[in-house]
Amino acid sequence: MAGNQLGKTIAGGNEEAIHATGLYPDWWTGKRWEDPTKSWVAGVTGESTRDNPQRILLGERGAFGTGAIPKRCILDYASARGIPGLVDTVQVKHVSGGTSYIAFKSYEKGREKWQGETLHRVWFDEEPPLDIYIEGLTRTNATSGIVTVTFTPLLGMSDTVLRFIGDGEAKAPGTHVTNMTIDDAEHYSPEQRAAIVASYPPHEREARAKGVPILGSGRVFPISEESIRIDPITIPAHWAQIGALDFGWDHPTAGVRLCYDRDADCIYVTHTHRLKEATPVIHAATLKSWGDWLPWAWPHDGLQHDKGSGEQLAAQYKAQGLNMLHERATFPDGSNGVEAGIMEMLDRMQTGRLKVFSTLTEWFEEFRMYHRKDGLIVKERDDLMAATRYGVMMLRYAKTRPVKRTPTTPHAGASTNAWMAR
Repeated sequence: MAGNQLGKTIAGGNEEAIHATGLYPDWWTGKRWEDPTKSWVAGVTGESTRDNPQRILLGERGAFGTGAIPKRCILDYASARGIPGLVDTVQVKHVSGGTSYIAFKSYEKGREKWQGETLHRVWFDEEPPLDIYIEGLTRTNATSGIVTVTFTPLLGMSDTVLRFIGDGEAKAPGTHVTNMTIDDAEHYSPEQRAAIVASYPPHEREARAKGVPILGSGRVFPISEESIRIDPITIPAHWAQIGALDFGWDHPTAGVRLCYDRDADCIYVTHTHRLKEATPVIHAATLKSWGDWLPWAWPHDGLQHDKGSGEQLAAQYKAQGLNMLHERATFPDGSNGVEAGIMEMLDRMQTGRLKVFSTLTEWFEEFRMYHRKDGLIVKERDDLMAATRYGVMMLRYAKTRPVKRTPTTPHAGASTNAWMAR
């Protein structure tokens, strides 16, 4: 799921080519087929299938063999009827000595054209309607095959997108999303990226440049990444710091480190940690490396008792050496409303008083997808967002890193007791 013209179809085409030929590179760690395969490749229309995935796989019309599939591996092909240059089926030489088959299709002829066949792979280039996606998925059941979708989410939070990034039962098990933004596309210079983004209508920029769908009834933080993203800086010794945790098990436990410039009233998110199905021992081992002196904010569920040990969750982290604060995360008046915390973060973002290190990829992934549905915040993949909110709420407990003082040698004639007192 990526922006426009960033290379997603090239990525999809090269993966399809190595599966069809069996010519896997040494570094490939994904799924492999040792025998010939059958697959379908499709775009929105016959013309778009010809001009995009077919072109990447075979090369330009009249120059087949210049694409991702080597010329020596293209055994034969049959042309489709009605659309000049569109291939119906191509036969591909597999390293095993057999022949793989790739058929080119489109969404425009409807779900019925997607029935019947048993396949190893389906590659959708651009987002398919849900009924066609499900039919494609069904074609791979018997082979335990894979379905790939390479697309820019211009249709927003559609039923198909929800299969991958939806909340609750909408997200299908076994799915994975790789997100690519224009900042990951190194074939563009910074100046070119800025010009490309500026050329899009404002309401389409997130989708076309970052692969972020229009989410539900709105993003929680409706501002651009660029306004809060900064390259890492050296944190001055006089800045206060605080850590914050969001507990989880089947969803990740998340931790953030916040550094606070009191003079500018500006918060910097400098470190993140996110890991699921791990005990406090594992999490604490990572988090203590940020400084055993660092105070840690934590939410109300830290008061819950572990069913096994009977010990409070926050106490378990304290036992592992984290400097847990004496109370759960609240505002100074004792309240802890989610919306109040969100508004505090948003106000800081909009006024330039909350910045995030550009290296924190997982934090920005959550930031892009953090959204509302029917006006309510969707509590899925929000672990780092929640941890950041707890840290902002408890900012009053942030403190500076202790300075280690080296004892000086007592001057001649001074008593040892007097030197120790100093």
